[in-house]
This record gives sequence, C-alpha cells and structure tokens, in this order.
Amino acid sequence: MNISRIRSAAVAILLTASSHTACAQQADFDEVGRQMAIMLQNSHFARLPFNELSKRFLDDFIRDLDSGKVYFVKGDIDRFHREYGENLSVLLLQEDSMKAAKDIYATFRKRVEARVAEANRLLAAEEFDFTKDESIERSRKDAAWPKDEAEAMRLWEQQIKDALLSEVLRRDMVAAMAVKQGKKNPLKNDKDPKEKIALRYERFLHSVVQDVDDDDVAAMFLSAVARSFDPHTDYMSAREMDRFRDGMKNELVGIGALLKGEEDGATKIMGIVVGGPADKHGVLKLNDRVVAVDPDAEGPREMVDIMFMKIDKVVDLIRGQQGTPVQLKAEPAGGAPGETTLITIHRDKVELKDAQAGAEVIQIKGDDGEGKRIGVITLPSFYADFEDGKTRCSVDVERLLLRLKAESVDGVLLDLRNNGGGALEEVRRMTGFFTRRGPVVQVKNTFGEIQVKESDRQEPIYDGPLVVLTDKSSASASEILTGALQDNNRAVIVGESSTFGKGTVQQPMDIGRMLPFLKARNKAGTLKVTIQKFYRPSGSSTQNLGVVPDIKLPSLTDALEVGEAFLEHPLEHDMIRKAPDFAPLKREQLFLPRLMELSGARLAESKDFAYVIEDIAKTKARIRENKVSLNLAERKKELDEIEQKERDRNDERKERFKQIEQKDKESLAFFKLTLDDVKKDGALRAFDPSKEDEEFMIRAKDETEELDETPKWPSGLDPHKREGVMILGDLVEITRTARMAGMLER
Repeated sequence: MNISRIRSAAVAILLTASSHTACAQQADFDEVGRQMAIMLQNSHFARLPFNELSKRFLDDFIRDLDSGKVYFVKGDIDRFHREYGENLSVLLLQEDSMKAAKDIYATFRKRVEARVAEANRLLAAEEFDFTKDESIERSRKDAAWPKDEAEAMRLWEQQIKDALLSEVLRRDMVAAMAVKQGKKNPLKNDKDPKEKIALRYERFLHSVVQDVDDDDVAAMFLSAVARSFDPHTDYMSAREMDRFRDGMKNELVGIGALLKGEEDGATKIMGIVVGGPADKHGVLKLNDRVVAVDPDAEGPREMVDIMFMKIDKVVDLIRGQQGTPVQLKAEPAGGAPGETTLITIHRDKVELKDAQAGAEVIQIKGDDGEGKRIGVITLPSFYADFEDGKTRCSVDVERLLLRLKAESVDGVLLDLRNNGGGALEEVRRMTGFFTRRGPVVQVKNTFGEIQVKESDRQEPIYDGPLVVLTDKSSASASEILTGALQDNNRAVIVGESSTFGKGTVQQPMDIGRMLPFLKARNKAGTLKVTIQKFYRPSGSSTQNLGVVPDIKLPSLTDALEVGEAFLEHPLEHDMIRKAPDFAPLKREQLFLPRLMELSGARLAESKDFAYVIEDIAKTKARIRENKVSLNLAERKKELDEIEQKERDRNDERKERFKQIEQKDKESLAFFKLTLDDVKKDGALRAFDPSKEDEEFMIRAKDETEELDETPKWPSGLDPHKREGVMILGDLVEITRTARMAGMLER
C-alpha cells in the first residue's frame, strides 16, 4: 500500500503570487477535482486525451492502495471497472468523482479490516507449521488478483506466516550475535513475536481507518489522477504543500525532534536537533516515547491520543506557530512501566543544518613531497526559500567554493549523490561557478517553443580540476548541472551506471485560485504539474536515460528497478538541436582515457567492488526467482549462508581496513568546513571522518544495529567516494604535468 506516496523533491519552478484571503469553509473536493481536471488538460506538457484516461485513473488509484494485491479480490476490481472504468474522467468534469473515490476506499477499508481481523485470529489461535514445502512470491506486482475472499485469505495466511517467520529468525540472529559478542540481548524483553506482528498490523489498520478521513481519501484519489499523466505531476494537500515548502527552505517551526513510530503505537524520539527548542528546553530525551500531544498546551484544544497515529499527522500536531507552546505526554526512557510526564516546549524555527551544503578538505601527502589538497562539496538538494529568498543553496555553495579556493585546493569534488533536485534557478546560477557564460539548460514547452537558460557569470569562480560524483538518486536539477558540466567538457562525471532520468519541469499551481468566484477554496490544495521538458546544451534530454558517467562504478542499484524508466507513465526520451552559441571546451583536456585506465586498474584490484559485483549477480537471481520460502529449515539455511558470507567478508575487511586506516593516517588529513565556519571566517577544523558526526543532530543508538560487526569504511570514505577522490587526484596530477609541458589551454 502506498498511501503516504513518495514525493519528488525535484520541483524546478515555484510560481510566486500575492496572498489571498482563504474562506473559512473548506473547499468541495468534487469542485477541486473538476478544476484540477481542467488544469491538467490546459497545462500538462503532454496534452494527453483526458477522456481516454479513465481506466488509467482507476488502475493507478487501486495500485496505490493495494500494490501487493492482497486486499482487493477480483470481484472488487471487476466491479470498479464496470462502474467507474469508463467514466471517471466524466465524473471528474461533472463534479461527481468523490463518490467513486469514497466507494473504492470504503471497500479497501473493509478488506483491510477483514485481513487484520484474520491476522489476529491466526496469531492468537494457531501454531504455524513451518515444515511444509511452501513459498510465496517476493513481489506480487505482476500476480493476478485473488479470485475470491477464500483465496485471498489463503494468500493472507501465507503473508502472516512469512511475517512471523521473519521475526522469529530475526530474534534468533540477534540473540546469537549478542552471545557471540558477550553482550546482552537487546530483544530479550521484547514482546512475543506473535504479539509483535499483531501490533504491526494494528498500526497499519489505524493508518487505514482512524487516520484517514474524507479529505485524505480525496487527496489520495486526486494524486492518482494527477500521476496518471506522468510520475511527477501530483496533487498536494495543503498540509503536504506546507511540508514541501519547509523542505525546500531547510527550515521549519517545531521543537526540533526526529520521530519514529514504534510497533506498539507510541512515537519514539530518535533524534534531537542541536540548538533546537527541545535541545534548549532540556527535558525531552532520546528514546522517550510520546503517547499524546496537546497542540496548544493550556489552550482550548485537548490532549490528543497519538497511539498508532501516522507520523506525518503526529508531526502536524507538534508543528505550529513560532512562539506557541505544545505539550507532550511522554514515557521517559528507562522509566518505570506506565510512568508518564508532561513536557511543554515552545515552538521555534528549526534550521535543518544537516540538510545544507557542506564541505571538507582532504590533504593528500605526496611521495615526492608535493601533496594535493582536495576540496569536497556535498549538496543534499537544490534548496531555496521561495518566499523571502534568505535561503539559497547556490549562495551557500558559492561561499564554500570561495573558501575552498582561498584554501588553495588543487581540485574540487562535487558530491551530488542522493540529491533529488530542487530549484531550477539555483542550478543555472551554480553552473556559472564552474563555466564561462553559456547555455546551461534548454527548456521546451508543450508548443515546442525552446528557451535557452544561460549561466549569469562571465567567468567562473573556479576553473581547476573538477569531478562530479553521482548515483541513481541524483535527479532533476542534479542532472541539469551534471549534464551541463559534462557537455561542456568541464568535469569528469563519476558514479553509478546513470543518474535517475528525470528530465521534466514542474510548476505548483494553487487550485483554490482557479475555483469559481464565491466558491469555498480553503485547503483546496496544489496541483504540481509537468509543464516543460529540459534538455542538455548538446540537445539530449535526460528523461529516462539520465546522465551516464564518464567513469562508471559498480553499484547494487544495477540489479534493481531504480530510475525514471521504471516508474509508471514516464514521458519519452527525445532530442532537440544543440543550443545556439554552445562552445564546449576540448574534451582531450579531461584526459579521460588515462583516468579510465587508472581507475579500471584500481577497480580490478578492489575487494569491495568485487563484493558489489557478486551481490549484483545474486540480487538479480533472487529477483528473477521471485520466491520466498516459508520452510523454517530452508530459510535458516539460506540465512546461515548469507551470515557466514558476511562474517567472512567482515573478517577480511577488518584486517584490510586496519591497514587502510593506518595508511590513511600517514597520507591523509581531513578538515571540516561548514557554512557556520565560513560565516565566522574560522580556521579549518581537523576531524576524524570515521567517527559519527553529531554536530547538527544527536541521534539515539539502536542496540540491535550496534551488534552489527560490519566495519565502518576507513576514514569515512565509502568505495564510491574514495574512488572519486582518487580519480580527482589523478586528474590533478595529469593536469599539472600537462600544464608544465604547455599542453593545456588556460
């Protein structure tokens, strides 16, 4: 089930408009659906035939609710198609679509209630037989719907058996690890496995029944309709839009705590932002369990029981206006059973510093006495505050880059891994930090009109050796920057087989503004609609294909369906003409053949990349087999083999990593550079990258995870980052030699 829906962070344009007075009365979602349908027809890039999409609307909504095909039965699906399959588009335009949405969701709720009731019955009454030669499908994406409730319940029993077997095996594994390491078993006092699984389904039931009102159903349905046009067109409720804005400006108003839903229903404090309201207040502690929230403390609203409540709704209760109080009813970590305390904290702005750009300097000592200073800039997203413009990632990166330049770095590595994108204007500006004025991206609208967006600097801030590190999660704005630098032959791109492949531009549109005059428009929500496609200066779209690195590094994602091409209804890849005045640098000046040769030699000798290649083959085989055994002996044998392989790897790594760590201490030095450091103009701070960084957030320790004996990467450099640094070191060295020989243009 995909009720929460993974949101794309890669919105490239935000439409700024003057504020309006919202009506107190909430908008009618039938009217909202009609207006959204009109907006999709008028604004979406692809101009899809709306009247022919009814079946797609329905199928996508059903898939969002029941992606595993374990709740609905074939009779439900047949009825939905019979009653709505051909006319959802008409119902939307006739302001009558919510009836269908509520009907489908009511059936889903009914099926979930029946499944959870059956789970409770099975867990309470039955001793499961794990000696049978049974198995279930790992993925039911392509499976048929159960033909009736009897078949659905048989399938459901297997799901319960798998959940219980997995929990039993997990406990056995943790207990064995604890004994081996001479530590106490962190799960010794945990609830019985059956009770644990029952509580897990109780939380799920709560998320489907108690946590979902008509507004939520409308939001889920309208989101399915919007995403039927392409994966990034979406409907966002008023709450979701608020969260999106907070995420884009890396700031929120709350208490500064990281929350996690526990299986028994409570909400656990897993992290506290350093310097945030909770940290300054000092009473709320890590691992405290919150069971109720009073959104305005002594105000008119009462304490709200949050047991089994979805985390996003708990967050909504805790967040609020700056300076206002919120009261938490919490069970203190380590307190007596049933002990609770009331904690009142005043909300304030919380700056999410761990989501900001940051930098480090890696000093590499040379055998010949001439070392190298490598600057690394990490950018988690292309964030920007569209309301007052105070927060902009391009400004932050500019400050870091200028400081790195002042530190006389010989090369810069820009780490865009896990960067899902963000604001288009930030990319345009940032590209100019590394290139002369010229085309950054081409944008084409639905009428075929092409606009070329150029960088706004005549000369770059930094023109030295540059490497960009990417992975399959580098998307949208990351791909614009990476593609522009690659097309301009300005940087060596290093990373997984490709970036994500999102080559489209979205624009949020306030639906309330589009509703007829005098209609209620409060909480009407926002349509985030694809209005353009973007293209590299060379004319190639990144859509579906992404940006293919110059030097590819093996990754487990090569075995997984990760990327735009694997999403539902992606737009096609295409090409347009090259951008006018596009004049790239000479590609020979990147020395790619030599860099690939040196990197290839290291990869051939790398045990860690060899492990990755081995895991890719095994993961592909498991996905092809698509089977999970329900036989205890067989599953235990499989897990024992996996654990033995991991132990062998860990034993090998521990010895090798010790040698690497020692060599790193002799040849490398690490210095941190945060935005606060730059503002204070402070000296570079030496740090140990292998130790956990709690500068911005203090996190709770997971006792189970601490039993994991997998050694940490030496010097905090995972294989991809280490190889990226090595490639940049090679580029610096080759560039020096070429410049001394007069072979390099300035």
